[in-house]
Amino acid sequence: LMMPNVPYFPIAYYGILKTGATVVPFNVLFTAREVAFHIEDSDAVALVGFSMFGEAAMEGFKQVDACKHLIMASADPSKPFEGDGETIFDFNQFLGMGGSPVFDTVQTMPDDTAVILYTSGTTGTPKGAELTHSNMVMNAMGSQRLVDGKPSDVALATLPLFHSFGQTVIMNMAFFSGATITLLPRFSAQAAFQIMERDNVTIFAGVPTMYWALYSYPHAEEEFDMDKIVRNLHTAVSGGAALPVELLRNFEARFNVPILEGYGLSETSPVASFNVRWKERKPGSIGIPIWGVQMALVDENDNFIPKPTEPGQFSEVGEIVIRGHNVMKGYYKRPEATAEVMRGDWFHSGDLGRMDHEGYYFIVDRKKEMIIRGGYNVYPREIEEYLMTHPKVSLVAVKGAPHPTHGEEVKAYIVLKEGETATEEEIIEFAKQGLAAYKYPRLVEFRTSLPMTATGKILKRALID
Repeated sequence: LMMPNVPYFPIAYYGILKTGATVVPFNVLFTAREVAFHIEDSDAVALVGFSMFGEAAMEGFKQVDACKHLIMASADPSKPFEGDGETIFDFNQFLGMGGSPVFDTVQTMPDDTAVILYTSGTTGTPKGAELTHSNMVMNAMGSQRLVDGKPSDVALATLPLFHSFGQTVIMNMAFFSGATITLLPRFSAQAAFQIMERDNVTIFAGVPTMYWALYSYPHAEEEFDMDKIVRNLHTAVSGGAALPVELLRNFEARFNVPILEGYGLSETSPVASFNVRWKERKPGSIGIPIWGVQMALVDENDNFIPKPTEPGQFSEVGEIVIRGHNVMKGYYKRPEATAEVMRGDWFHSGDLGRMDHEGYYFIVDRKKEMIIRGGYNVYPREIEEYLMTHPKVSLVAVKGAPHPTHGEEVKAYIVLKEGETATEEEIIEFAKQGLAAYKYPRLVEFRTSLPMTATGKILKRALID
């Protein structure tokens, strides 16, 4: 299923599930090569696409003989997609071809595969996480409880529906709640504000870069009825990457709405933990495990790290492991990769975190993004959080750069606020004031923007000098 946030997506998504088949969402920015890889890897027998991205879909489809049908929805319904009537069909024509608009639902079992979600590929070759009907239903129910979704709500779907966050926390949650979804195919702060004002949006979910764009938009008060937008909005949800604490506090103050920061992965359907409205929210924390899910921290030998007993204390840093109703069945056709992450009945996330005495978790960084400088472990997120407090800094990414003697050096990529100027020395001096000698960046590079994935995550591996 290769579609942006358009009404055809949920029609196709739930239609596929109703037939008892499995949905495999594709990123709409895939090239033909990537389309062919995912079709072949998932053993897909049909591809449902959107004409705006039709060239890559068509080329990829033609490269895989085992995929028998291509069904394309046109961006303009008055101009149907030209099919051949045998293997390639227009979406609307296909819907009307011989048969009743009502058809029986194929009975499936809770542990049957409903969706195969491919990992984003930010850390290597994509793998398909098999999520069951039980995984998806339980996560939709949990998401509804977290945001207190009601039939009167209007949820803005600007997160891609082909991604686990938008698919579950917005689309499936809203349908489960009987709420309304308003769709935004391509995010911009201006477009989001327009829809929030027009459609009386009550629930917003986004990744940190979206919150940054909304908060930083320079003409919001002049262009939109911000009082109306703020009045309607009752819940904001952040996930997909760590939300800088400074941005969280600034956004909440301006928009008068609590941001519920959570955590999850494609392999966990996706939600694993959240700050919840009925307990204390802790800025910078990913909250506590959702109902029916357990989380823990383990060291490099998979020994469990104990929770601290005193207020103000934090545990040692460890890898976050998860088990419960949200954990995938496994990686499709990859038993070795599955065994690598499913050890001792726990899913190993590859993310590093700490825990406080009340069981709240705090992400430190991805295990693979940790910098080792001169034998010391440096966690990029800690550096990013501190640099975000600089009055001239708008966005920052930190990663390791090769160094002949230290192994790695800490490097910061900085986007300044509009109209601001700064020097490398100024940023380094600021960092030295608040960070240990082995942590502060010796290298600073200014950028006008940072590379992003289609879902708004900063793509650090694309930061090439």
